[in-house]
Amino acid sequence: MSSIPPEAGEAKSRQADWSRMPERSNMLALRVICWIAITCGRPLTRLILHPICLYFLLFSPAQRRHIKRYLFRAIGPRAGWSDGYKLLHAFASTVLDRIYFLRGRMDLFDIRIYGNLPVESEAHAGRGAFLLGAHIGSFEAMGACKRQSKNPEDLRLAMLMYQDNAQQITKVLDTISLPGLRPHIIALGRPHSMLALRDWLDGGGLAGLLADRTLPGPDEGGAQRGNSIELPFLGQPAFINDGPFRLAALLRRKVFFMAGLYAGGARYDVRFEPLADFSERVSDPAERERRIRAALETYVARLEALCRAYPYNWFNFHDFWLED
Repeated sequence: MSSIPPEAGEAKSRQADWSRMPERSNMLALRVICWIAITCGRPLTRLILHPICLYFLLFSPAQRRHIKRYLFRAIGPRAGWSDGYKLLHAFASTVLDRIYFLRGRMDLFDIRIYGNLPVESEAHAGRGAFLLGAHIGSFEAMGACKRQSKNPEDLRLAMLMYQDNAQQITKVLDTISLPGLRPHIIALGRPHSMLALRDWLDGGGLAGLLADRTLPGPDEGGAQRGNSIELPFLGQPAFINDGPFRLAALLRRKVFFMAGLYAGGARYDVRFEPLADFSERVSDPAERERRIRAALETYVARLEALCRAYPYNWFNFHDFWLED
């Protein structure tokens, strides 16, 4: 385990290439699919996912290569074309289901929630907390927690995200979603981002962040986003950024792991687990660094376990291990 060395700066910059990749979406096609989903219903619309997945499997060689490497590590050498197709179909299914989640159609799904009570306790107490996830499963499935909560008005969620590389699909989903079902967005990399986040947490809100992709270097406000730490992930060293944990330590909040895992058909497993408690002030810098490192290692270990348990839910279609 180590911080990324200076000579690896070029490789580190390649790790962020996902943020500059052109969005593989067509606005007209997205609108047509949304119209079909709303008009014809989920069972019929799911039929068109098969040719879409086949197209991307055949004509996206870079993404296919990254998927193959991941599946080899998650489920072993037996991984083949059929497994790549299953992963793409799971991804397409979660994207389609976002339409129904954002229109309040929770009745279409079998959603099972685990470990949510500690998170709700923080929200109900007005303390706020960080929810750290990854590009695994569906974030929108976690909206079921609010629906099943005894005090849903207390569960206010803001999503911290970079908005620049998925603008088309975001615009379409904003158009079709019902009021109040899209989470509040706090845009990362802006001069006012930290103040907006602090105010949101002070008001008892929850802040969600997908922590498996982080841009390197300083943001537009001049603040460093954290260190890229080399940790074993699925048997291969990978660089994971500790910026989200440093942010939680700076703002003195508890951190929970979150994942809305697609289990096939209409079923989702929504899971929460405690990761770290930074609510107490730590004056010793060495102890603070130790806690941040421990939290990051716990996060990576939990993510690895879920990738093995739900192998077709990993939606990081870029050069995650910097092998190209």
